[in-house]
Amino acid sequence: MLLATAALAAALAGFWAASQLDRRSPQLASGTWLPQPRRVADFHLTDIYGRPFSRAELAGTPTLVFFGFTHCPDVCPTTLLKLARLRKEAALPKLRVLFVSIDPQRDTPQAVALYVHAFDPQFEGLTGEAAAIESLARDFGVAVSRVDLPGGDYTMDHSAVVFLLDDAARIAAVFTPPFEVAPMAADLRAAAPYLRGARG
Repeated sequence: MLLATAALAAALAGFWAASQLDRRSPQLASGTWLPQPRRVADFHLTDIYGRPFSRAELAGTPTLVFFGFTHCPDVCPTTLLKLARLRKEAALPKLRVLFVSIDPQRDTPQAVALYVHAFDPQFEGLTGEAAAIESLARDFGVAVSRVDLPGGDYTMDHSAVVFLLDDAARIAAVFTPPFEVAPMAADLRAAAPYLRGARG
């Protein structure tokens, strides 16, 4: 009887430990969950309505962040199209999608607004001074470089990464290409309980 009781207690302790571990770290099929959320440094940019936007505006709700530019020929529109589908399929009403322009020379607030709203009227966008954008990209670990083209035009090379922020404006998970909507939606639903800023 004592052995059976001890075995039951050990099993219950194991289940409890596993549940605690699972609560701290959801299993993602298409992304990488960070062992500890990484705080985003403060920044000062401009939203699509011409209003100041800082780190404080990221707090309060989970956010998917993607860096790109409106003249992007393929990666950006493809990613934003998938993020629009993802937002619907994940069915998380409070989930935001934020597009950060890396091309402030061409991407005015109005240009960014027209661009992101073509994919989803709920999408948000940021632009601003080049130095501020470069600083924020470095903080996220996004590589950005201008590539001059014949005839005086140029394009922008950048990392195609989607970042998931918790509601305390900390990077909680990272998604890299190829982006598949169904598994990402499942991952977001699984991660939702862990995005309330209480961990770590």
